[in-house]
Amino acid sequence: MPGAEPRRRLPRNEPITVGGVTVAAGRRRNIEIPVAKLPTDTSLSLPVAVVNGLRPGPRLWLNAAIHGDEINGVEIIRQLLRLLKPRELNGTVIAVPIVNVFGFVNETRYLPDRRDLNRSFPGSSRGSLTSQLAHLFMTEVVSRCDHGIDFHSGTNHRTNLPHLRVDLGAPDMWRLSRAFGPPVVVHAPHRDGSLRSVCTQRGIPLLVYEGGEAHRFNENAIRVGVEGTLRVLAELGMRAADDVAEGERPIFVRRTRWERARRAGILRIDVYPGQLVQKNDSIGVMADALGSWTRPVKAPITGVVIGYTRHPIVSQGEAMVHLADIDALVDEGDDL
Repeated sequence: MPGAEPRRRLPRNEPITVGGVTVAAGRRRNIEIPVAKLPTDTSLSLPVAVVNGLRPGPRLWLNAAIHGDEINGVEIIRQLLRLLKPRELNGTVIAVPIVNVFGFVNETRYLPDRRDLNRSFPGSSRGSLTSQLAHLFMTEVVSRCDHGIDFHSGTNHRTNLPHLRVDLGAPDMWRLSRAFGPPVVVHAPHRDGSLRSVCTQRGIPLLVYEGGEAHRFNENAIRVGVEGTLRVLAELGMRAADDVAEGERPIFVRRTRWERARRAGILRIDVYPGQLVQKNDSIGVMADALGSWTRPVKAPITGVVIGYTRHPIVSQGEAMVHLADIDALVDEGDDL
């Protein structure tokens, strides 16, 4: 029509190259990045899905199974990849559902060299096998992104309430943690060699999600992880928010505490994840096999149960129940 304004052309996202494979805007590609060869001369690769949105936006990576026996995150990412449509996405999602492919195949936390991948970042191209894998992940995934979410679960027979462990002093952490909407957010200290520590040093916001236990799916932990990630994507402007369930209003705590066994015995836990307990409340019972004695396990502080051991046989000093300290609540702007 005469006088009609021309339709404004929306900007198009840039192609992205991961593992030597270029993914155009509005496309998804599954990529295998070579990691190493097994003694059988069989090649082992890092499975990566790149969802490159049609329009520009942030770049977010999702990873799970840094510890090979922690599989809830694998299912979280699988479900998310089914929901993400590249032509409806602003920006890019790089998903690595199984980082520790060696541990995942062998159902173990570690790699063949018995090293912990989450104590080996940023790694080295000439180091141990674990160090080389850490270096590969940093180079091909982390270095290409603006934000990340790292999915974990309890280990060593422990189960966790869905919660986030973050550095609340890092940029965007309060905003993204609230958007994720778990029951609890813990301001956690850095551990040398952890992915979170390295990302903080490089100014990359990383949410570390904990939920469920090793070797088993936990439907609630998976649901909270999927819905929380969708809310983070919406908060970052990468997708619409109208089809995402509202999250919880998390409590933010600056510290947690484990109650440890004062002697060896057989343990029965009498609390559940998310339960609020008062200081000196009974949270379990310790006993011997012959029924000669029983001892109550009492809460050392007032707090929310965010984890506990599911193994009834405990040794002296072993961690039994993990509590988020209610007397250590923290608000944005407080000194950390």
